[in-house]
Amino acid sequence: MHTHAPHPIATSELTHALQHKGYGVLSAASVAEWTHCSLSELQALSPDWADMPPDNYLKDGGRYRRRRHSSFVFENNTLTQVPHRAHWQSLDYNALHGGMERWFEPMHATTVATTVWAQLLTAFAHTASQVRGTPNTKWCIEAHQFRIDTTNGIGRPTPEGAHRDGVDFVAVFMVHRVGIKGGETRVFDANGPQGERFTLNEPWSLLLLDDLRVIHETTPIQPVTEGGYRDTLVLTCRADRFQDAEPSA
Repeated sequence: MHTHAPHPIATSELTHALQHKGYGVLSAASVAEWTHCSLSELQALSPDWADMPPDNYLKDGGRYRRRRHSSFVFENNTLTQVPHRAHWQSLDYNALHGGMERWFEPMHATTVATTVWAQLLTAFAHTASQVRGTPNTKWCIEAHQFRIDTTNGIGRPTPEGAHRDGVDFVAVFMVHRVGIKGGETRVFDANGPQGERFTLNEPWSLLLLDDLRVIHETTPIQPVTEGGYRDTLVLTCRADRFQDAEPSA
């Protein structure tokens, strides 16, 4: 299958792209501009992905995913980390791993204390408010650090298939792509046949999605060299409250 490079847009076009087609891709240089930081500050976060604990909740029996997870609230122009909580999705959005509380190890305290981390989540929240036209929204943000490896010959970035996350917006940052083939990103209009496919290659490039308007998936990866892997940072934000298990009636 032919792999297409994404078509990055200028930072100034991001809000318009999200409002009109539901997604946009930024190059790493544009991500640095968007977050008001330097590319080297973003890259200084990258070593974090080297020592991640395994995801013990994979229902396909796989051992190809490692991750950390932390949660934050952005309100009144202030970012606050909330007490560590489970990641939860309804079965409506994740037929494979929905409906259960998944407790992952939190992100390193040294990472979330960096200035660049606050700038990253602030840029995300500001863009969400601009797209929705709601400047005073409380945004509940979940951060997921993922490593998908090829230890068993294949790794699945989205084992649940094409999906929505049940949030307002999803940001997927490419962090590392080492010794692999595959891992093609596919974005489809949730209500029609329109779609696009491309492969994010550049470290700290970004795909930003309006989760209400598009569905997305990433194809499996295979090793080209031994020990190949794909690292991403996925941020989601949801207005007003986190997705949490509803108390049983």
